[in-house]
Amino acid sequence: MKHALVIIPTYNEIENIEAIIKAVFSESEFTHILIVDDSSPDLTALKVKELQKEFQQRLFLESRVEKSGLGTAYIHGFKWALKKKYDYIFEMDADFSHDPKDLIKLYNACSTNGADVAIGSRYITGVNVVNWPMNRVLMSYLASVYVRIITGMAIRDTTAGFVCYKRHVLEALNLDTIKFIGYAFQIEMKFKAYIKKFKIEEVPVIFTDRTKGQSKLSSGIISEAIFGVISMKIKSIFKK
Repeated sequence: MKHALVIIPTYNEIENIEAIIKAVFSESEFTHILIVDDSSPDLTALKVKELQKEFQQRLFLESRVEKSGLGTAYIHGFKWALKKKYDYIFEMDADFSHDPKDLIKLYNACSTNGADVAIGSRYITGVNVVNWPMNRVLMSYLASVYVRIITGMAIRDTTAGFVCYKRHVLEALNLDTIKFIGYAFQIEMKFKAYIKKFKIEEVPVIFTDRTKGQSKLSSGIISEAIFGVISMKIKSIFKK
């Protein structure tokens, strides 16, 4: 996994951060990690700084002054990655819901199979979710169905947050125009890549709910996704 950067946004992930960093690094000696921390009160960033001594020139930290949303954290990380000339840029959660062993699958989809965007998909081969209550599984699955209907994208897991982008995709998307900051951010990124006709490949993965720390999902984030998708589609029609 050469020229690859894994971006992990964090807010109060002290229980997971050391383990996830070491797990990612154990998968490849070439991979780098960027932690984008929103001034976590639990001192997640301080733990990252300690680990930087062990993983010099491989582990990087960008600290932001306040909690500003998942989308803005990734945009911050994407811009940092582009400036540093990485060729493969990953999105990944800190809580082990995304298995570090699956990073190579996404990497190979882009580096070998010719995909521009590789998605770690929970729904491409059925429903591969562990430890979620049934109501949340249904909400997530139906959200992806809803997004497919509205946008026309042939993507089974439109809300997935485990993704690999080739550098030229992020360069082409004009990151300053990305509007959404929560749940809908993942949808918007995929939709804009789809509009620009980049090759998107879904790779089957098993999603496991966090066992440590607290979920950041809220009713406001869900509402943004529901109404934001319609707005996003209408704007794309008028742009055409």
